[in-house]
Amino acid sequence: MVWRPKIYALIETGNKQYKVTEGQTLVVDRLPDKEGSRIQLDKVLLLANDDKVTIGKPYVEGARVMAVVKENGKGDKIIVFKYKSKVRYRRKNGHRQLYTSLNIDRILPPGTQDVKVEKPTAKKAEPKKTVEAMKPAVTEELKKTEVIKPAAKAPAKKKTTTAKSVAKKAPAKKKEEKPDGA
Repeated sequence: MVWRPKIYALIETGNKQYKVTEGQTLVVDRLPDKEGSRIQLDKVLLLANDDKVTIGKPYVEGARVMAVVKENGKGDKIIVFKYKSKVRYRRKNGHRQLYTSLNIDRILPPGTQDVKVEKPTAKKAEPKKTVEAMKPAVTEELKKTEVIKPAAKAPAKKKTTTAKSVAKKAPAKKKEEKPDGA
């Protein structure tokens, strides 16, 4: 007799199909979920429980796979080298595929209930206030505040000249011309 896992499922994620069992660790293309969050994979193509096999058209209605995101990361670098002989054409690029590591928690057949999925909720930003909405508040604040006029400035003082600043430089000495013969 061939040993088979008790329950397994074929799921689809990232346009790829995977055979999963409970407790398995699975590496799939990057998912937007954060590490430690529980996710629900509901694209189940086939569900097998002992000898009972359910095939979806295209998916099994109500069946789902619960998983926990273990890690989001980058794969090993792959070198892409393009080369054409005799024409000096060479291009070298590197690529690292993004991935998500999942730990399969439970495989749920149609009609069974499980704990709610914990999805991280993003905080909604407050809507920005428009200029028209801010005008009444600004005018009320201006009415409450007192208007204070700045004090008049004193006239600027005249600069006094000193003897050093008045003294002029002596004219430069002219160079003496030498006769051509000497």
